[in-house]
Amino acid sequence: MAKILIIDDSPTDVRVFTTLLEGAGHAVSAVSTAEEGIERVRGDMPDLVIMDVIMPGMNGFQATRTLTRDPATSNIPIVMITTKSMETDRVWGLRQGARAFITKPVKEKELLACINDLLPSAA
Repeated sequence: MAKILIIDDSPTDVRVFTTLLEGAGHAVSAVSTAEEGIERVRGDMPDLVIMDVIMPGMNGFQATRTLTRDPATSNIPIVMITTKSMETDRVWGLRQGARAFITKPVKEKELLACINDLLPSAA
């Protein structure tokens, strides 16, 4: 079981992702802003982060960059999940340090496979 933090301002998406991930045996927590997410990552040190891009205040690109440039949190994999489907968005997200970039609507099998690939085998 892995600790997964969802950073997303959509209550519907949070509910869908939480149900899916808890069903796969993971412990899930969620916050609705990037700023709150950064604080939570630093405090809880989750095994993986699911990051929305479009949020009020700081966006997911900025939050991903902040977390991946911090030596304390740089090894935590971040999966960006967004409605932004342009190739430039995907490339930019990966340049900020995301390990994966998935476009909404998310296919359950794709998300679970991506998470399983990124988590340490001990999780």
